Amino acid sequence: MKFIYPAVFRKNEEGKYKAFFPDLECCEADGPDLEDAIDNAAEAAYNWICAEMEEEECELPSQTHEGDLELEEGQFVRKILVRIKLLPDND
Repeated sequence: MKFIYPAVFRKNEEGKYKAFFPDLECCEADGPDLEDAIDNAAEAAYNWICAEMEEEECELPSQTHEGDLELEEGQFVRKILVRIKLLPDND
């Protein structure tokens, strides 16, 4: 399965990047540079989605359209792609 969610990034005073996903509650990441922050955001989203899919009542949120996000000064959006391979149930 393929999921794409927007992540909001911001460079902090130390030059590091922080990111959060408006659609994925409490899903955040950071990195020393933008490339690492994007990689870490993709991993955080992957872990968040996998944990949600393990729940009995899995309810993955819809993707917010980039134009509907209210950004503060210095924030920008990158779409993060997450691929999850579902394994067949061996029950």
